[in-house]
Amino acid sequence: MDSHQPSPSPVLLTAIDAVRTRRSIRAFTEEPVPRRMVEHILELASRAPSGSNIQPWQVYVIAGTARDTLSAELKEAHFDPANAQTEEYNYYPTQWFEPYLGRRRKVGWDLYSTLGIARGDKEAMSRQHARNYDFFGAPVGLFFTLHRTLEIGSWLDLGMFMENVMVVARGVGLDTCPQAAFAKYHRIVCRHLDIPDDEILVSGMALGHADRNAPENRLETERAPVAEFTRFHGF
Repeated sequence: MDSHQPSPSPVLLTAIDAVRTRRSIRAFTEEPVPRRMVEHILELASRAPSGSNIQPWQVYVIAGTARDTLSAELKEAHFDPANAQTEEYNYYPTQWFEPYLGRRRKVGWDLYSTLGIARGDKEAMSRQHARNYDFFGAPVGLFFTLHRTLEIGSWLDLGMFMENVMVVARGVGLDTCPQAAFAKYHRIVCRHLDIPDDEILVSGMALGHADRNAPENRLETERAPVAEFTRFHGF
């Protein structure tokens, strides 16, 4: 970063508060995010651990007219059945089972109910899903890739890096939404951002200021209690 530029805003939240208040925001304001702030977030996030410190992540950041152009093509593809595309990897299991199926269904219906979308209204659901491709109105989009020859350990490293991005963003007063939905249209994204063929698009992410008046942003997803997913030995 240019040492002559004014330093980014100081951290507003503690790490604990940043983790506690992080949400997947699905409605953002148009308030811009300066490039130097994005660089600041990524610089801090790069302290994430990685096996043998290989730091496997690559990040592509998009904003302005480039963001708008990409978003328009993605939404057009979403609504065109002839443009059906698929992800290069399975994010979800091919066969669902409990408790994961129940949790997935609950968060979906909880979100739709806040938006007044009735069960079975596939058109409304499709319109809501299409908002992914507009970054839910956020002015900045980030895309995360890995080299194709890297193994599952590097996917874990990338996950930790992305979590750092989200927590640091929350710490400086911004909000995010990680979006695997972009992986479906990896060909379009990679073409717009000149992502080389030897990299795989893993996820996108919206970055900006949350619209506090949007009903969908008042949704607080449930978390299982520690006793449900933890086994202690020797205590």
